[in-house]
Amino acid sequence: MKTTIRKMGNSQGVLIPKPFLLQAGLDIGEVDLQVEKDAIVIRKPKKKSREGWAQACQLIAAHSAEQAIVWPLLPKESDVEFSW
Repeated sequence: MKTTIRKMGNSQGVLIPKPFLLQAGLDIGEVDLQVEKDAIVIRKPKKKSREGWAQACQLIAAHSAEQAIVWPLLPKESDVEFSW
């Protein structure tokens, strides 16, 4: 199938027919876009952006909780003369 590259705002784009998207298992949303030799390839992403970040942060927090710095409460007696 031949199509044309069109101006879309400050970019260019190609309209992809819905049957092509269905056949490739793609839908509206995030895709992986790469240039391979002389072709632009669109694929389903292997994993979603930021996938697993929440669990990783919780794991880091759990391990570092034992080493957490406990800050002293303000003001201290020595801060009486300090002006904000």
